[in-house]
Amino acid sequence: MSTSFHKRQPPAGSRPGTMIIPEGSPAPRIHVFDYDDASCSESDIDDPEALRALLNSPRKTWVNVQGFGDEAKLRAVGELFALRPLTLEDATNVPQRAKSEAGPDYHVNVVRAPLYGADGALELPQVCMILGKSWLLTLQDRPFGFFEPVRARLRDGAGRPIRQLGPDYLLYALTRTLIDRYFPVVESLATELEEIEDAIDDDAAPELLTRLHQIRRNLVAIRRIGWPQREALREVVHDDSPFVTPGVQEFLRHSEQQITQIMEAVDSARDTATGLAEIHMAAVAQKTNDVMKVLTLVGSIFIPLTFVAGIYGMNFDNMPELHGRNAYPITLGAMVAMAAGMVVWFRRKGWLGTRKKER
Repeated sequence: MSTSFHKRQPPAGSRPGTMIIPEGSPAPRIHVFDYDDASCSESDIDDPEALRALLNSPRKTWVNVQGFGDEAKLRAVGELFALRPLTLEDATNVPQRAKSEAGPDYHVNVVRAPLYGADGALELPQVCMILGKSWLLTLQDRPFGFFEPVRARLRDGAGRPIRQLGPDYLLYALTRTLIDRYFPVVESLATELEEIEDAIDDDAAPELLTRLHQIRRNLVAIRRIGWPQREALREVVHDDSPFVTPGVQEFLRHSEQQITQIMEAVDSARDTATGLAEIHMAAVAQKTNDVMKVLTLVGSIFIPLTFVAGIYGMNFDNMPELHGRNAYPITLGAMVAMAAGMVVWFRRKGWLGTRKKER
């Protein structure tokens, strides 16, 4: 997935709720956690109609849909949860801008996180979280492996907040897991910038500039998803929602502070990348100037020698010392003395070699 923004849009004039299935997205896999403080069960469901009994249960339910390859099944899930057409469109027409929207029937949160793909490229996947009174529905276009730690906590969490509290705490736990994904990515980019900074004094190779541009592109991409994510968390924390309790808002406030810290680090790293690119270009220009200076000084030394050689190459009979026995060595000696004198003068001026400091 490219780090540039390519939103999948339905054709112009399409009705609201038109779904654009991501290319290559697998068929939906519906995984369900049904839990309370005393017990937890999980299962895979093929028929969305089987969810109806779970939604009417007094227990809390987490329904995770991975894959958008079957539009009919997705719409069946949407009907069971009474999702508005635009909600289903936001969930499936990826990528969306991170956001938080509280409605009368449920609360929608779109969360995005950075992830390095198998080929080493930076990906920016999205998870849509829809929160109800006793349930949480999450949708992602393919499995990313984000939520395995949360699943483990649900299985082994008897007596702990993740099982005791409502689905809004589960939403916090999943959001926190995605926010934590920012840290290793940003740290790896910052470490790479430090390595480039150490190498840039000794190596002005074009490969460094290519690496700097790629790092800066990744930082810009992370910033583009991170700042909207901060604003979405701020809305959840500071706006009243019938689906998010004040206690869970306190937890989400901590996540808001985390993403703010991450974005400040991203801005700092981006400024560093820009500064290193400028230093790299200055180093390249300095090396070019040094080469041009040496070539200019060498040309300056040979200009008077070429002048002397040109004069005595005209072979006029009445030229001084033309027929003298020592004319040739005297002329060569004079040319060597001129060249040596110019070299000494250039060094004293500091134009050639390292200029000595005056005491």
